[in-house]
This record gives sequence, C-alpha cells and structure tokens, in this order.
Amino acid sequence: MKILTIDDQTLILLSVEKRLQEMGYIVKTAASGKEGIATFNTFQPDLVLVDINMPDMDGLEVVKQIRRIEEKKTPILVMSGNTNEDVIMQGFDLGVDDYMKKPVSLNEMVARIKRLIGSPEIQKAPQSGEARMLQKHCVGVVIPCYNEEERLSSKEFKDFAHKNLGYHLCFVNDGSTDDTLRVLEGLKAGNEENISIYDCAKNGGKAEAVRQGMLHLEKDPQLDYIGFLDADLSTDFRDFDELVQTLESSEFKIVSGSRMSRMGADITKESARKIISMTINLIIRTILKMPFNDTQCGAKIMERGIVKTLFTKPFITKWLFDVEIFMRMRKFYGKQEVRKYICEQPLKRWIHADGSKLSMKDSMKIVGQLAKIAIAYK
Repeated sequence: MKILTIDDQTLILLSVEKRLQEMGYIVKTAASGKEGIATFNTFQPDLVLVDINMPDMDGLEVVKQIRRIEEKKTPILVMSGNTNEDVIMQGFDLGVDDYMKKPVSLNEMVARIKRLIGSPEIQKAPQSGEARMLQKHCVGVVIPCYNEEERLSSKEFKDFAHKNLGYHLCFVNDGSTDDTLRVLEGLKAGNEENISIYDCAKNGGKAEAVRQGMLHLEKDPQLDYIGFLDADLSTDFRDFDELVQTLESSEFKIVSGSRMSRMGADITKESARKIISMTINLIIRTILKMPFNDTQCGAKIMERGIVKTLFTKPFITKWLFDVEIFMRMRKFYGKQEVRKYICEQPLKRWIHADGSKLSMKDSMKIVGQLAKIAIAYK
C-alpha cells in the first residue's frame, strides 16, 4: 500500500515517513503543495496525508486539485496544527476523509490510516510502541555548551528529541577545551534528523554562543519558534514545552521563564545567590522600566520573525544579554506596545546545578555591566 505525505516541514515529513515505512507502507514525501500534486499524478497513492498550512499552495487547495483530477476517490487524511473550525469544516466539504489536530501521536496517526486503507500485506513490527508526539509547530532550541562534558545529560536530551517530533535541538559548542564536542557528537549520532551541532572555534561567552545559534536556526524556514535553554537542564523540558504552548495560544512574541518562588513550584537556589539575584533584579527592573521578576532565567522561546531584530547585533555583555534582548524589544516596539508582546511565565521546577560558569565574583561585576547597558540603550 502506497502513502503520499505532503508537508513543508522536514522535521515532520522525516518522522512520518520513517514510522510508516516501519509499518510496511510504501511512502513518498513532498515538501510543498505543488510538488505533492505532481507526485500524486505519478505515484498514484492509496492514501494522501496532507498538512493545511503551507506557503505556496495550502492543504485545502491540494485537496481541491486531487478531487478534481482523479477518477477514484483516494482517501485523504489531514494532519495539521490548524484547529480553526471553519477550516476543518471546509476540508470535509471538499472531501477529506479524516482530520487530525496536532499535537498528535504517531500511534494515533497509524491507527487512523489503518481504519481508512487497512494494514500493509507485509506488516513490520515498529521499533518502538511508545507514544511519540508530532508537535503543533516546529521548534528550534539553542543549547549553549562550554566545558559541559561532566554535566551534559545526554539521555534526557535524546529521550526528549525522540518523543517530541517537531523539535530541533541545536547544541552550540562554545570553544570547549574538554571533551564536550565528543560528547555532543555521540548525542547526535542516530538523531541527525532533530539534533545538530554548531561548533565555534573560539570561546566567545554564553551571549555570543546563543546569538550565533539563534541566527543559525533562523535560517531554517521550517521552524516556527526558536528559543534557548541551559545545557544543565536547570529548567527541564516539561516547563520549556509549556512556554511553547503559551506562545502558540497567544499574541506574544516572546515567552520567558521565571524562577519566581510560588506555591507548588520546586524552585531551589543557593541562599547567597538568591539574595544577590533579588538585588540585581531590582536594578534590572529600574533600567527596563518593566515589571520583570526574573530576566535572567535561561529558558526563552520566541517567534522566528523577531530573531534577526534581537540577535543580529552582538551583545555588549557576556552574561546579561537577556536584559539586552528586552531592551531591544522595547526599542523596536516602543515603551507602551512592548508589554503586549512579552510574557513572563513562572516555572514549576528549577534547580540550581553545580558547576555553574557564573561565579560569585562575576555576580559582583554585574552592577557595572548593567550601568553599561543602561548607557548604551538610553
């Protein structure tokens, strides 16, 4: 049995293709609506799996074209992050046989395909029966790494990338002098579809590593959102995914994690570090003239469209680039408008990890760096 899958996001196409081939289906993919129509004519599939939101020709137009040119009624299954009820009803009016809303598991996708066209004559056992989720949007995550050989939790990163299809993890090796690059290459092996390494020859500091990684991912048109996360996973993936969900369901341009202590949250800091953080945050709020509780949390996600605005120009500080990001947002959108586009979302879990690259001595220098920022962005 032959299946044609049409989607402009390679992260999704590769995952779907691999799973269907595992099940024994013959699969061809198309990265655009026009390519999909051309492939349909030559491939003559038993089922078409199509996304709705594509740039050149959307999924509804693909359905129209297929229904117009074919003699038999090939089953069409829509799998899309577009949950607009009018679009869904229009799809059924045009002749789609089923509509799946992302996020959706590969297991559910396979079950719905079997319901429409049955199982292949020669069935293969899937490599894994666990639930792997196709995300509503494709998300790129920059993870800066400097001498993280001992702290890098390869298993957690691999597990997340394996289970959450649509995420791309980009590890930026910031000129490490230990075996960090070797560890990253081992992590990437076998996960090349959704894990990559951006290797910097020289150490430029966290700000520059994040900047380079963000600009690198911004070139990938399939990514809807791009963010960054600390390599020590002091903010875990469950919280990061909730930041993404907030961005998906709002008009915000950027959602920033916050390590605010609140009921039900597991927020752990060293006592001395906590006192210093409170003092620094007070100064930052004064400079930004915005009521932020925590600008320095290393977990942020934003729309791909604002990445160039925020990251094209190098930052003037190595550790306080988060403050500069918000200063650039304020300068671009204006003092009043900017508040509509930034969300600070409290984390449920955050643990200070041993081996932090920011020493207490560095913390004492921050006041001077904040003064530089205030002057530069006046």
